[in-house]
Amino acid sequence: MLFDFSDYAQLLPLVVNSLLAATLLGLMGGLIGIFVMNRDSSFAVHGISELSFAGAAIALLVGVDVVFGSILGSLAAAVLIAVLGSRAKERNSIIAVLMPFGLGVGILALSLYQGRASNKFGLLTGQIIAVDQPALAWLASISALVIVALLLIWRPLQFASLDPEVARARGVATSKLGYVFMVLLGLAVAASVQVVGALLVLSLLVTPAAAALRVTSSPKVAPLLSVLFALTASVGGILLAVGGGLPVSPYITTISFAIYLGCRAVAAARKRAARASVAKVSA
Repeated sequence: MLFDFSDYAQLLPLVVNSLLAATLLGLMGGLIGIFVMNRDSSFAVHGISELSFAGAAIALLVGVDVVFGSILGSLAAAVLIAVLGSRAKERNSIIAVLMPFGLGVGILALSLYQGRASNKFGLLTGQIIAVDQPALAWLASISALVIVALLLIWRPLQFASLDPEVARARGVATSKLGYVFMVLLGLAVAASVQVVGALLVLSLLVTPAAAALRVTSSPKVAPLLSVLFALTASVGGILLAVGGGLPVSPYITTISFAIYLGCRAVAAARKRAARASVAKVSA
């Protein structure tokens, strides 16, 4: 049986921390994901996640806080990408160099680690069902910092993301905003890696926003839809995982991908309707 909800009422209280973590990640990921898409930084998310994984793996090996190691790895990657990758072409090259390096270092650290195998697996695919109070406190702190900072710089960052040349001409400090955004993205990736893992972080920081931008170009509606989609994937994934026999990550990624496909279908239907309307008017 794929799902068994017979013990659902007894199991739900055990995942309260996980549901709170999923809500925080949905809010943070949905908001920052819009800027990730508008700034064409999807590849950067993957690159940062690899160094976040490396930092977490090294921390696990030496016996220090995994979240702390993950944050250090993410911030190191974010700063390197921001400083060295001022242009899109340079940025992609730097990320392409960082990704295998981070993954290699992380795998080396995990191969030397003699502890539980579940700890190793969790860094790659997440372990949201096992979110404890310290991890939730870290996640809440990081999420609050990222969300508040995004709200404070929302308008200039949005301007700089959509039309950087005009924003620069209007006196917007686009370079400084770029550095701030990359640091915030690094923190968001570090928080997400603890929950969905380094391999699946894109499902919360990219896919919901990509889906939202498929069905609307409104600067007000898109972030709301992105947050809604991210919350649906993260919280819905946990609720399904409670009654299923698989790790939570496949549920989150599947829901997120299904939402994206649905939004693509809606966008395609709108285009067909628009073409049909134009054809009728022309006739």
